[in-house]
Parts: sequence; structure tokens; C-alpha cells
Amino acid sequence: MRNLVVSVPTEQLAADIGATPDGVEVVVWPMDAAAPRERFDMVVPPYMTMTRVLARLEGVEVGLVQGQSIGYDGVADVLPDGLLFANAASVHETSTAELAVALALAAQRHIDAFAVDTAAGRWSPVFAESLADRRVLLLGYGGVGKAVAARLSGFEVQLTAVASRAREEDGMPVHGVDELPALLPQAEIVIVSLPGGESTRGIVDDAFLSALPDGALIVNVGRGTLIDTDALVDHARRGRIRAALDVTDPEPLPEGHPLWGLPGVLISPHVGGASTAMRPRIARLVRTQIERLAAGEPPINVVLGA
Repeated sequence: MRNLVVSVPTEQLAADIGATPDGVEVVVWPMDAAAPRERFDMVVPPYMTMTRVLARLEGVEVGLVQGQSIGYDGVADVLPDGLLFANAASVHETSTAELAVALALAAQRHIDAFAVDTAAGRWSPVFAESLADRRVLLLGYGGVGKAVAARLSGFEVQLTAVASRAREEDGMPVHGVDELPALLPQAEIVIVSLPGGESTRGIVDDAFLSALPDGALIVNVGRGTLIDTDALVDHARRGRIRAALDVTDPEPLPEGHPLWGLPGVLISPHVGGASTAMRPRIARLVRTQIERLAAGEPPINVVLGA
């Protein structure tokens, strides 16, 4: 049996993977230059620059490309033909859900304003909105949505889940997106965790925002393209809607963009998965894929090329 050859982008990830089955060679390749081998059984591209370097796989024999993100919108456009691509489901859900709840709490309890007051040495109490007793609509009930729901379970919210199709899952009634017009007028907080892509682009548009009650909060930890940015700017400027965004469209948000500095808008720079939870979880996933390949088993999480 021939050796398996796996590339990872950093020495750190190679060390985190730890011991591998006999006959497995782990090569560090940041994909900043041509491939050091003609064949890889698995390639793990760098985390944040993956779509910019996938072209380097052209002409290389690759069994599996293992991404480090849950989302994979746009990957099909740059992935060389014939390659399998797996996403990083199981790696970022917990960390992203933590940030979603943190953003909701920060916006409700004015933590962002208090941080500014702290820097200015200013004591300025406010009577704030609670998270408790709020009507929270989860738009997206995949891995991240379920993780958000689990973390909200102790906050005494009234939770409504919405996904692409209606169903009941683990005791949770899930509404279909076609029911949004009836659900939005009751939603005080909307937490969006849908994947990107053409089917979800601009789902949070002017009509969506107009259906929400005055003062409603939009939290987006999915993809920036889910929200019509111009519509959100218009509603936020009028004080109609508040927003807490980990992702934006465009991204990075350029200097001088109208979202910056808008009252009621809190922005974090796409850091949902960027926590200490990532390292052990991506190492565990890569190690699992290696063990499956070594055992002749199909990889998990394959989302393209299957």
C-alpha cells in the first residue's frame, strides 16, 4: 500500500494533528508557491486566504481539499475541476454561536457604548433592553443555528426557528422561509446564520426589514451578502432597525462606508470562528479525515464534487 501524503498550511496545525497512522506523511505547504509534490491525498488550504490560492492545485493530483471554514460559497468558482471539497462543519459552530449571543447582549445592554464611556472616563447609566423575554427569530437552523439555540436556552427568550423548509427537529418546530411574512412582525431580535450563495443573497432586504417592529435588532453571523446593505443603512439611519454584524457586504468594510458610526450599529470584523476553540477542533477534523483515508473510508463533510 502506498503512503498517504497530506499537506497542511502551518507547522502549528501539523503539530496539533499529532500522531497519524503508519504510512501517512504530513507536509507543510502554505500554498504561497507551487506545490512541492505532484500528488496529495488531502490538501488543507490556509484559513482566510483559501479562495485566493486554490488555483495552485491546477495540475496537481489531489484526493480531497479540506477547507477550514463552514461556508464554501464561491469555492466552486475557483476549485479546479474534478476535485472533492469538504467544509469544516463541527469546527466553528460553538465559537460563532458564542459571538452571536455576545453581539445580541452587547447591543441590548449597550456594552459597546459603555466601552466608549470607559475610554472617555464617563459614567453614563442607561435603562436597557433585556435579552430575557425577547422574541428571538433564528434565521437558519443548521449547525450554527442549533448552537445559538442551545446557548439561548438559559436566557428565557421566546425562540422561533426558520430554515429553508418546515420540519420538526429534536423537538424544535422549524418554520419554512415562506412563513417569514407572518413571523417577522413579532420578532424583536433576528439572528441570521444562513449560508451564503445566490439562493440566500439579499434575503434580508427592505421588505424584510420593513416587516420588523420599530427598534428590532438584526444579528448577522452568516454571510454579509445575506443582508441588502443599502436597505440596512436606510433603516438604521432612520432609527428603525438596529444591527450587530460580524459579517458585512462589502467585506472588509472599507473606510468611510456609511455603516461605520451609525447609531445602533455594532460591527465585529468577521471573527465568529476566530477563537481558541478553532485549533483543537480543526486538528481533530483533519486527523479524522486522515484516519478515514488511511482506512479506505470515504471522507466526511464533502460538499462539492461528490
